[in-house]
Amino acid sequence: MSRVDFYVLSADAPDARLRYACRLAERAVEQGCQVYIQTPDVQRLDDMLWTFSDGSFLPHEIYRGQEAAHARVMVMVGSEIGPQSHRGLLINLTDAMPSDVNAYDRIAEIVDVDPERKRTARERYKHYREQGCAMESHNL
Repeated sequence: MSRVDFYVLSADAPDARLRYACRLAERAVEQGCQVYIQTPDVQRLDDMLWTFSDGSFLPHEIYRGQEAAHARVMVMVGSEIGPQSHRGLLINLTDAMPSDVNAYDRIAEIVDVDPERKRTARERYKHYREQGCAMESHNL
């Protein structure tokens, strides 16, 4: 059974969701967790992972149906269901429910101030609860 964390952002800053996704991925990697970030805008997130912090770099690959080229690649980014190798944490930046909820140890949903994103996040929250996932919300 997956654990799902909803991170509710209060600031209306440009790219707030992407920046927070980068920070979550970085923390997960520091703990030895392999991460898959599912996003509708792969290129934008790829660029952000290179530049989100002056003091760090988060090695990653874009997922196009392949496994990571090297075992030390802890983060993969894509727009479809992720690889079997990166199932420690799914950071879901899409408005859709992951089709394979129980395949991940943890799932992170990042919700910003956009009213439509909040509405779709509430729908996903209900669906996760119906699936029996352990749930927690964090107001940031």
